[in-house]
Amino acid sequence: MFVAKVKELLENGLLEREDLFLIDLTISGDNEVTIIIDGDQGVKVEDCIFVSRAIEHNIDSEEYDFSLEVASAGATTPLKLPRQYKKNIGREIEVRTATETITAKLVSASEEAIELEWKAREPKPIGKGKVTVQKKANIVYDNILEAKVMIKF
Repeated sequence: MFVAKVKELLENGLLEREDLFLIDLTISGDNEVTIIIDGDQGVKVEDCIFVSRAIEHNIDSEEYDFSLEVASAGATTPLKLPRQYKKNIGREIEVRTATETITAKLVSASEEAIELEWKAREPKPIGKGKVTVQKKANIVYDNILEAKVMIKF
């Protein structure tokens, strides 16, 4: 009953704020609720407060003893949803698949796959030395083990 109530209140809150979306929801056996959200324009403290209040103010604390934590997906949190990839188009990301790890610019993201572009140094086809080549890759989400935005200072 408690889990269903939390999910319903969370869904209703996110319907009011279509710029926010759920990354993860965990509810432990002793009613510790942890919600991780992201937003198309990032997440502000006010956004976390909004989601927290949408749940906290609609559950009777006399009936349920619970704790609630609402947080944003951190800068180092792996990307999980196509919506997260779309908001990071133009940024450099590191994508790990079963066969390789690629650090590249995210050029596009659809509901099925992402497209990456990067430059690599490869041996010349003829003669000694190396040449810089432009590389591209399309990777379907099912093949991505982990993807993170690379933060540059």
